[in-house]
Amino acid sequence: MARIVMKFGGTSMAGTERIRRVANIVRRQQAAGHEVAVVVSAMAGETDRLVNFCREANALYDPAEYDVVVASGEQVTSGLLALTLQSLGCKARSWLGWQMPINTVEAHSKARVQTIDAPELLDSLGRGEIAVIPGFQGVSSENRITTLGRGGSDTSAVAVAAAIGADRCDIYTDVDGVYTTDPRIVAKARKQKAVTYEEMLELASVGAKVLQTRSVGLAMKEGVRIQVLSSFLGDDAPPADDLPGTLIVSDTEMDAILEEGEMERQHVTGIAHDKNEAKIILTRVPDKPGAVANIFEPLAGASINVDMIIQNVGRDKGETDVTFTVPQTDLARAQALLEDQRGNIGFNRIITDDHIAKISVVGVGMKSHAGVASTMFKSLADRAINIQAITTSEIKVSVIIDEDETELAVRVLHTAYGLDAAE
Repeated sequence: MARIVMKFGGTSMAGTERIRRVANIVRRQQAAGHEVAVVVSAMAGETDRLVNFCREANALYDPAEYDVVVASGEQVTSGLLALTLQSLGCKARSWLGWQMPINTVEAHSKARVQTIDAPELLDSLGRGEIAVIPGFQGVSSENRITTLGRGGSDTSAVAVAAAIGADRCDIYTDVDGVYTTDPRIVAKARKQKAVTYEEMLELASVGAKVLQTRSVGLAMKEGVRIQVLSSFLGDDAPPADDLPGTLIVSDTEMDAILEEGEMERQHVTGIAHDKNEAKIILTRVPDKPGAVANIFEPLAGASINVDMIIQNVGRDKGETDVTFTVPQTDLARAQALLEDQRGNIGFNRIITDDHIAKISVVGVGMKSHAGVASTMFKSLADRAINIQAITTSEIKVSVIIDEDETELAVRVLHTAYGLDAAE
């Protein structure tokens, strides 16, 4: 018998028919002899609807009251799932964030999980009850409801799994695992049997939408094994223990589950792409200490996340050009902030481009194998795809290209690294 946390996202909980399907998946896991806790998201689109209500009520809304409103979406689905499980003959009850409690650092709308008091929950599981927990929410030291920010239900599930010592955290989504790339772009994309925490963190940060970055980081810190599965399966589907999902595991466990006959891991695990990028170039920035800080401090103060940063070779007159990327949705704000700081920064012109995409090659094998970057650059050059910027980490190479060439670049690289599935 295992102790399992199961997490279902908004599309899985979108309406009573889908909730009944989820209830049947959960019931099968308990019938297999497992202790089961379930973490649920709000119905698809519900959080956006609640956020809009807050904005209509008061454009300068109190973050604490905002959390009260938006946390209600998960409260509804947790109660509905508990009711549906009861109708199927299961013992089930809901546990709201303040009832366990899930203690968070008080930062409304972007709280962090601090501790989870699990004894009562463990007693309930021991009595054969299925615990249904709303994701995304917790309680502050001042006894106010808090929310964890968008995608917070994944983080809730991993935190609960860590708190109760779960054997596994199964995250059910609208895909059936982690693929070598987006199968909608590359028909020959292969589903991975397992990837490491480190690889999944990189993939999530550069555009792969399967898991939320915070949840993977927490899983790596707490040693929680994650399995990615699809909730859109037939009623006669086998339990998750027998389904070929994708495991997210430590480096050590990854070595233990290599395919039979595999001596080493593949060099590249996946190709990710992200079209939500915009490029900013500041020309003729003074090439002196503190100049770069003057650029990025106001952006940080406005919570604008800067990704790729490149400082060009200095000009003869003690000047340089600085290129960086920001989320496309933040481009206008970033441009306005920089214009306001023009005198302090001392740049000449701002050049922007929101018609770009970031393509990333990720794999732990890069640590020990040379030539991964050169394969990328040559493959793109052979198809006349121009690279506008490059950044690297120990297990990732990312480039910026024209957005119109995204799909071609992904297909070319997927083939170049031998990731295409056999016919």
